[in-house]
Formats: sequence, C-alpha cells, structure tokens
Amino acid sequence: MTDAVFIKTPDEIELMREAGRLLAQVFKHLDTFVKEDVTTMAINDEVERYIRHELNARPASLGQYDYPYVLNASVNEVVCHGLPKEHYALHPRDTINLDITLEKNGFIADSSKMYVMPNAGPEARRLVKATYEAMWQGIKQVKPGATLGDIGHAIASHAHAHQYSVVQEYCGHGIGREMHEAPQVMHMGRPGQGLALQAGMTFTIEPMINQGRAKTKTKKDGWTVVTADRKLSAQWEHTILVTESGYEVLTLREEERV
Repeated sequence: MTDAVFIKTPDEIELMREAGRLLAQVFKHLDTFVKEDVTTMAINDEVERYIRHELNARPASLGQYDYPYVLNASVNEVVCHGLPKEHYALHPRDTINLDITLEKNGFIADSSKMYVMPNAGPEARRLVKATYEAMWQGIKQVKPGATLGDIGHAIASHAHAHQYSVVQEYCGHGIGREMHEAPQVMHMGRPGQGLALQAGMTFTIEPMINQGRAKTKTKKDGWTVVTADRKLSAQWEHTILVTESGYEVLTLREEERV
C-alpha cells in the first residue's frame, strides 16, 4: 500500500458511487438468502454468482493476497477474515459478519453487515447494535478539516461507554482503484490528531468491537482472526466519501436511507 492519499476526481467519484450502489444491492439480495441452516460456502457461492452474473461486476476479494473466496464470513467469536466453509451451516443462535468487496469499471467498494439469527441472545444483539452505532458515530465526524483521530475517538468512546473493547490490529483504509490505499483509519484516537480530511478522499470505516477483551489471535489457517477469550465480536463497515460539506456513504443500503 502506497503512502499517497488519492483525492478522487468528480468522474472517479461517480464510478465509486456506482460500485457502492451495486454492493448495496448484494446485501439486499442476501437479506433473504442468509438464514439458519445455510452454509457459509453457499453464501460465498451465491455472492459470486450474483456479482458476476446479475451485476456484471467483479468480486474484488477473490485472489487479493491469494485469498481464495469472494467474502469473509465471520461467525460469533470470529473478529474478521473468517473463511467460508462447506460444512458450517448457520445455527439458530449465530451472528455472522459478511464482508464483501466489489469492483466495477476499475473502482472498488467495500462493506460488511451483521446478520443475526432468530434465536441469538440479548447480549449478542446488544453487541451488534452498539457496534453499528459506533460505526455511525465515526462516520458522523467526517468532513473537510476533521481528523482521523476524531473518527477513532468517537468510535472508541461509544464502544467503551457500553463496556466493550475495540480491536486495534485491524482498521479501515483508503479505497479506490486498489482495495487498500492510504490512509489507515484507526478505530481509536484523540480528537484533533492525525491526518486532516479533504474533500475527495474515500476510505472505509469498519470497527471491530469485542464483548470481552480486545486481544485477538489468528488460527492455523493463516486467515481467521478470533477473540483470544472466545467471547463474541461484531463488525460493520461502509465506504465513505469526504464531500465539500461533510460525508456521503457510498455503500448505503436501502434500509439505512432516511
């Protein structure tokens, strides 16, 4: 990843809007597909089919860093990078984060959403809700002249107020022609510190919030990151554009529009 922060042109922003709009459609499609007893590999395969054949786009995660699938499927205590599996069918009490990237006309959008199975307990639901709120607390800081520290501080403050911890090893990132561009967008920080935002920047905000301690570990497959204490983790993600007056969520889903 280069250290240069790419300011997108108006034409490039339009292409990113299109990629984000299409990715939002993927999640809308999954809203009826993801349910208990469906395997995570079946979800992976359906996402690939839908992106390629319904949207005429490319699943950008496939082959990135030699990753063999089109999405991450992170269940319960999995923090991120969960591998889809043929033998794992969703249980009635599961929560799962589906993290998906899509490339159209040379530009990439990145987003993730939590799906909560019907019998998931109240503590799991509380974590998922607080994590979603924390992401939005970060998003609402975005405007020209604000700093990355403002974003991280808002996210961590919300998580800590709900007695949750914030994963620090993984963070948001610039995005555009490449999946991972500068800058890194940490989910902790101090107000007024870090890079100042400029109109035309595009990056993800994607906090990973843990029920227990923040510490994580990576499983032997080299990808799957889990909470060290095996307590639950949750994550939400959107791709954000810094506008002249604030922000635009490029991957905004239909149910989030007000």
